[in-house]
Amino acid sequence: MPLPSSSPATAAGTVALHQQLWRVAQALQGIQAGRSGTAVLEQVPSAWRPGVQALLFHVLRALGRAQALRAQLAPKPPAPAVDALLCTALALLSDSEQAPYTPFTLVNQTVEAARQHGLLRQAGFINACLRRFLREQAVLLEHTQGDVQAVYNHPSWWVDKLRRQYPRHWQAILQANNQPAPMVLRVNARHSTPAAYLQQLQAHGLQGQAVGAYGVQLAQPVPVQRLPGFAQGVVSVQDGAAQLAAPLLLEGWALPAQAQLLDACAAPGGKTAHLLEMLAPGQAQVYALEVDAQRSQRIHDTLQRLGLAAEAEVVVADAAQVARWWPRPAQRAAGASAQLDAILLDAPCSASGIVRRHPDVRWLRRSSDIAQLAQLQAQLLDALWPLLKPGGRLLYCTCSVFKEEGQWQIDAFVARNKNAECLPAPGHLLPGGMGVPDNQLGDHDGFFYALLQKAAT
Repeated sequence: MPLPSSSPATAAGTVALHQQLWRVAQALQGIQAGRSGTAVLEQVPSAWRPGVQALLFHVLRALGRAQALRAQLAPKPPAPAVDALLCTALALLSDSEQAPYTPFTLVNQTVEAARQHGLLRQAGFINACLRRFLREQAVLLEHTQGDVQAVYNHPSWWVDKLRRQYPRHWQAILQANNQPAPMVLRVNARHSTPAAYLQQLQAHGLQGQAVGAYGVQLAQPVPVQRLPGFAQGVVSVQDGAAQLAAPLLLEGWALPAQAQLLDACAAPGGKTAHLLEMLAPGQAQVYALEVDAQRSQRIHDTLQRLGLAAEAEVVVADAAQVARWWPRPAQRAAGASAQLDAILLDAPCSASGIVRRHPDVRWLRRSSDIAQLAQLQAQLLDALWPLLKPGGRLLYCTCSVFKEEGQWQIDAFVARNKNAECLPAPGHLLPGGMGVPDNQLGDHDGFFYALLQKAAT
């Protein structure tokens, strides 16, 4: 819903719009320099962050068009700070139906942002460019229609890849990527059910619908502090597609007694927690592996909130460097042959399936990244597969729609591992649920799943 246009301070209380616009432009500069949206937003004062994030996400979803418009208005790129501020304004102005403020307010406050932050000479240039855009808007927008990056607000290489890999769905994928994602919750099976939790939501004035076996999709996003039972571990925020991981790995077979499970690349801990929620206390030993010590703290925090901290061992190590973390001391004492019954590998990937939640990703990725990530995924699969017992299962997943990180990756793995059998799994799930017959997961992200079983020997 567009923000009120009458007051440039409405979006963040007493924070003037020109202050927000300046922060958005600074964040955009950071992203264009290679920093993640999460990192740049952490530099924004917490009281300002919601309003700045909302505007930044709007800008990132329209950045391709904004850059094409700026190139027409100023063929010689201005200084980075000026360029970022100008592109910020053009992104917010380029779609009149989605514009969060009136054109006059946006132009006025963008120029004020320049003046307030030492760009006095450039303020006139920014004013002239934006007023020309308003005068010639229809013609200028028409001239961008031949620019693939402007039309779809994704890098041209990204568009070309989707067009080749999904000839029937590529445009729908791009359109879905430019829409905000819904807020979806996973109901902790140890505490409640989706049906019961929906009643709790209604009692608190919130609406939603059940999705999948464990999920609730909210009608409108809300701060987690407003969710009944969140602090007590009744629910967690997790997309419907991501909620498939634990059931795919655990359901449909009987875990042996004293089973050992590994969640590789586990941060921030949502899938580890879901595994534990589905298991009885003490049913299995669960290891949560994460290479980044700072990110591993998020696993601890997640498990602590859910009351599951005592049921998993968090290990800080590189999953590909197996000898450095396996076997664990207890397994070493029992004999080095001890192996794992099940492995969940949520592998590092391009995040091309969650662009609507992280609109910075499309502008951070480079075409060459995909091959490098696919190589890393193959290394992880090859490193972890020998740890699996005969008859054990490995679930490979990525939040990517690119086939190099999904189906093609698994096809290559099975070709070089004759003891790997593919069990039924969804394969590629496209954002929004398109192409999925009888979709029960709601408006979910893009994902890929393959379930492998090691042949008994």
